[in-house]
Amino acid sequence: MKTEELLPYDPAETLRDPRSLPLFLTLAFETADAGYIAHALGIAARSEGMTEIARKTGLSREALYRSLTENGNPTLKSVLAVLAAMGLSLAVVEKREDEAAEPEPAPEPRRKA
Repeated sequence: MKTEELLPYDPAETLRDPRSLPLFLTLAFETADAGYIAHALGIAARSEGMTEIARKTGLSREALYRSLTENGNPTLKSVLAVLAAMGLSLAVVEKREDEAAEPEPAPEPRRKA
């Protein structure tokens, strides 16, 4: 059985185009998953250069690496600072009607009589 060698993949490398960064983060925020959003912010910050983001925000690289992970919990102040360092801002928009609806509960499984 022949095995293939897998090459390392860093998603931050795909965000070199400045137009892709806002879309990437918008999609992350649409998930409403705090861990995923923090992780996506970390990827975005790495794409810009964590040292540069640390310099612009006044936060340490270590603190950024620690808080911008799936298990991290960045403060709102940190999130806003990181976004500003990347030339982005946070905006609130009204949910579309199809997004605002509550998901229907799963049907109960049928039991054999």
